[in-house]
This record gives sequence, C-alpha cells and structure tokens, in this order.
Amino acid sequence: MTALLLTTLAVTIVASLFWQQQVQVRSIENQRLQLQKDWIMRGALDWASMILRASGRQFNYDHLGQPWAAPLAETRLDQYADDAQSADDAGDAVLSGSIVDAQSRYNLNNLSVNGIVSPTELLMFQRLLSNLRLSTGLATVVAQAIAGSQPRTTPAGQQAPANSGNATLPMQHVDDLLALPGFQPAMVRQLKDFVVVLPTSAAAPTPVNVNTAPPEVLAARFANLSLTEANTLVAARRTAPFLDTNSLSAQMTQLFGKSFPEASNPSLVSVASNFFLVNGKVRMGRAGLNTVSLLQRINNRTGSIIVWIREQ
Repeated sequence: MTALLLTTLAVTIVASLFWQQQVQVRSIENQRLQLQKDWIMRGALDWASMILRASGRQFNYDHLGQPWAAPLAETRLDQYADDAQSADDAGDAVLSGSIVDAQSRYNLNNLSVNGIVSPTELLMFQRLLSNLRLSTGLATVVAQAIAGSQPRTTPAGQQAPANSGNATLPMQHVDDLLALPGFQPAMVRQLKDFVVVLPTSAAAPTPVNVNTAPPEVLAARFANLSLTEANTLVAARRTAPFLDTNSLSAQMTQLFGKSFPEASNPSLVSVASNFFLVNGKVRMGRAGLNTVSLLQRINNRTGSIIVWIREQ
C-alpha cells in the first residue's frame, strides 16, 4: 500500500509539473503571437501611410477612384512564416484591411468653437439626423456636451477650464455618444458610418470632402440640397471627381439650377482630405486582431502621423 501511495504521489507530481510546463509554453506562444500580430499590423499602417503619401504628392484632391480607396482582400503572408513553426501558426498569417476617408463623415467637434455651440453646425447635424431618421433633438445634446468639454479662451488669451457639467467628455470616439442621454447602441451603430471625432481648432474646422461623402452627409452639409439631389451629385462625381470647389459650385448650379453658398466656403466643404481611418485585421492560427487607426496627412500632404490606434 505504501508503495502504491508513493507511486501515485510521484505520478501526480510529475503530471502537475508537465501541466505547468504546458501552461507556460502556451503562455509564451501567446505572447509571441501577440508581438507578431502587432508588428504585422504596424507594417500594414506603414503601407497605408505610404499609399496616402504617394496619393498626396500626385493629386491635390481625393476621391474613391484612387488607389488608397481599394480595400485589401485577405492576403496570406506565407513569407512571414519560418520553418520551425507549425502550419496552423504564423504560416497561416492572413492580413486584410481598408482605408476610409474620415472627412467623408461629419466631425462632431465642429459643433462647438471655443466652448460655444455653432448654430450653423448644429443645423447641419440636425439635418443629418433627420436624413438618418433619428431624433433631431439629439443634436442639441451632443453640441452641448462638446461645448461643455472645450476650454474657453479669454480675451487675454488665457484658457479657462471646461465646463465640469459633462464628466464623460471630451469625446474621443463615436462610441462615447453612449454616455450621453438619449443614445442607444443601435443609434450609435447607425451613426458610425456618417460621423467621426477628429481633432480640430477654432481657426480650422474640419470640412466635408464632397468627393467621398455619402448622400446623407452631402444633403446635410448643403442647406438647400435634398437627399435625392445628393444622390444625383454622387452619381455625377463617379464620372468625374471634383478637382476644386469652383468646379463643384459650377456643376451643382448646372445640375440643380440654384446656388449653393457652402460650396465656396473652405471651412465647410473641400475636395481633399487630411484624416483617414485605417481598418486592419490580422489572423494568425488561433489568434486574431482587429484595429482601427486614425492617420493624419501633414507637411502639405507629403507626410503622415498616427493620431491613435484602437483595438476592436
């Protein structure tokens, strides 16, 4: 009996040691996979930056027919694997992604300047919510929240602290709308393709790119443009994108027989963009990583920086 007990104890100890070793090996493998995924995703961001820089050097405008707008289908990175790795590990690394013009969406930070709600931008956001069949009263809630988070510049040039009544702000992502009264997850999901939160300044609000914006955003940006007319404008730009705001104004007047004052205001509309969202997805064996990053073109569109990276 003593021998059996000792044998059982020895087997239990050995089994426990093997189990702990397996857990440690698995943990090390997971850390290695995480590092590899991060490096692959960083390489994808470098690729996206290169595409955007090349487009910025070649063109003074951005539209959906340029190379940056073509999504990257799932691509297997066989050359990344080494011979010591199994077939279900890094040898199965698959990368996919896309670049989205962030200025095809409405920047919520435009709703307020220096802590004061902009009436023009508030009306624009109300029209956008109406086009999406959402309550227009939500526009005031968002505008007041944005204004409450912004520091106010005094006449002497000093910045006063932001209004402390909105503890959930400043807003950094569209998902932050869930912290505001009246917003539901379904509403935020519906808004994600039409609004964005971008850094801005009082001197330079973020204009909407008329070459990439969807009809709902265009109809909201131009006060006297209907949703039907916006669809006509989108169809027209597929044939020939707008090269500048002068051609935009002339073509809109020709198409619809009326004038659009917003077309000549560079703070409201543009034909080029400086902010882009990069969606990336990498899968390596049993591990996966989805990210969205915000890139900003700088130095007269010839360089770019990463504003933020967010895992999903």
